Amino acid sequence: MGVLRAGLCPGLTEEMVQVLRSRGVKTVVDLATADLEEVAQKCSLSYKALVALRRVLLAQFSAFPLNGADLYEELKTSTAILSTGVESLDKLLDAGLYTGEVTEVVGGPGSGKTQLCLCVAANVTHSLKQSVLYIDSNGGLTASRLLQLLQARTQDEEEQAAALQRIQVVHAFDIFQVLDVLQDLRGTVAQQVTGSSGAVKVVVLDSVTAVVAPLLGGQQREGLALMVQLARELKTLARDLGMAVMVANHLTRDRDTGRLKPALGHSWSFVPSTRILLDITEGARASGSCLRIACLTKSPRQPTGSQKVVDIGTWRSPEQR
Repeated sequence: MGVLRAGLCPGLTEEMVQVLRSRGVKTVVDLATADLEEVAQKCSLSYKALVALRRVLLAQFSAFPLNGADLYEELKTSTAILSTGVESLDKLLDAGLYTGEVTEVVGGPGSGKTQLCLCVAANVTHSLKQSVLYIDSNGGLTASRLLQLLQARTQDEEEQAAALQRIQVVHAFDIFQVLDVLQDLRGTVAQQVTGSSGAVKVVVLDSVTAVVAPLLGGQQREGLALMVQLARELKTLARDLGMAVMVANHLTRDRDTGRLKPALGHSWSFVPSTRILLDITEGARASGSCLRIACLTKSPRQPTGSQKVVDIGTWRSPEQR
């Protein structure tokens, strides 16, 4: 709970704050747990005034319970489902990306993680007319790739330009830069400041591994703390501010079993609500095909293990398919 200060609630003056502090009552918790009769005597304050003050502060700072039905209604009214623009992937995700959640795309080199992130960004900005914050941490994003995706969707140059304006691109190559970007976005939304491209609805981080993996391992204990802070920022944007967050992660080999697994370890596995594994067959790799196998390995709605063939190279409008 907060520190007592003048104006925190009606009736709490600067003079009262100073008197309470002199007697060791510095926070809302201190006042809520104190013996008010004793405080009134020591501070020469009105007992009734202190009781009224505590009642107001408890009403202001206490958490009130909600039943399951209320929570469900709140979820229904606050959740939006955003199509990825890839029909088979939408089916795998139960219609698309969900606001309030972190969705992770995992895959090895050349599996198409960045291409899929770009497809999602292009679809959200063009088809859904929503704004996207795209954080590029590995140098994989180029304006030409985005433009090619949009040109496959529409030949109207004005529509292409409008969609590009809705994509805010930030190049951040270490975790401190990424945290600064996310905190700035949170502050902007909290202050209800909307940029020229509109309120951000989707945040893409490509990739989380590039900024977190160098900090992990060995005696670098602060690396885990920074990863937890990053996870907290992403979840805050998703759950509290109603955004859909999409992150790309790499694969690493388990030292004991030799099997491939998502990078960043066990602690990070609890961050995404949904996790998709992108894989490329040897035949597709040899032929240069854009077909990938997407496997759902974690989901709050769909059965895990489900697979779909995803074409990450032919993002077109339904009329063109």
